[in-house]
Amino acid sequence: MTMEPVDALRRIAFLLERSRASTYRVKAYREAANTLLEIPEARVRELVASGSLKSINGIGSSTAEVIEQAVGGNVPDKLAELERTTGGPLATGGEDTRAALRGDLHSHSDWSDGGSPIQEMVATAMEIGHEYLALTDHSPRLTVANGLSAERLKKQIGIVDAINGALDGQGFTLLKAIEVDILDDGSLDQTQEMLDALDIRVASVHSKLKMDSGSMTRRMVTAASLAHTNVLGHCTGRLVEGSRGTRAQSTFDARAVFEACRVNNTAVEINARPERCDPPDDLLILAIEMGCLFAIDTDAHAPGQLDFQAYGCERAQRLGVPLERIVNTWDLADLKAWANP
Repeated sequence: MTMEPVDALRRIAFLLERSRASTYRVKAYREAANTLLEIPEARVRELVASGSLKSINGIGSSTAEVIEQAVGGNVPDKLAELERTTGGPLATGGEDTRAALRGDLHSHSDWSDGGSPIQEMVATAMEIGHEYLALTDHSPRLTVANGLSAERLKKQIGIVDAINGALDGQGFTLLKAIEVDILDDGSLDQTQEMLDALDIRVASVHSKLKMDSGSMTRRMVTAASLAHTNVLGHCTGRLVEGSRGTRAQSTFDARAVFEACRVNNTAVEINARPERCDPPDDLLILAIEMGCLFAIDTDAHAPGQLDFQAYGCERAQRLGVPLERIVNTWDLADLKAWANP
């Protein structure tokens, strides 16, 4: 099997991201792919033939080898190795749930703390079979993640509209969305005008995670009860592994929070990031028993992480989440009607 050099470089980056490689390792392959897109194919072949690829800014030894092998009609060694070692299923189980999903309601681009442009997130979402993807960059209060002011969010909405216009008829929609911070009093960290303009809003706690249980319960119940809150993101805030270390889950009255979600048709997010795995099994079982809706999301910060849904699907299927209560198994019209009644 042969493939174009750009496709080989993007596939390598995707496989590195889904296997949780460092951003530094991935960056070179995505930068090389973007560089090649600006060079005519005939010129690329000339550079390969003359051994001059590395003279091009953005192409180094490793990426040059990939390009040379792809131009020569071969599967690059680096790609073959990654397909062999990391290309298999990320989780065993959950296949029926994953097959039922139509999209992902939580993803980040380089507009906040994601690592790739919006267009690359869209291209990858389409390649893995999604019908829709919610672009949920952060809100202003999360300055460490370059959260979007109302002005920047308005500009992003314009870009989303332009992307959807270009994709018209291709069976994919990029949803105008946000991961909005839940403030200390339970209100949401964005203007009413901008929240009104969105298709989907994921509301999450990112600050004061050690707040006392009573205060955290009131904070989350208030947020889950707001008309603009569609999905309660990574509800405990815990970290169970990964480069950021571990973090204990926040304490709150889960029954009260999930009841607010149930009554207000707010979906409880099953955050599929391996370092979050949130909510933990006991709380997820409680939310199932209480009749909550759910969204299985990746919280992807890079294109390859969009494959993380496999982890959430394994948990959802193993613990018995009914497919009809997973909102991102719904078609786009039903999803939008639920999110903006």
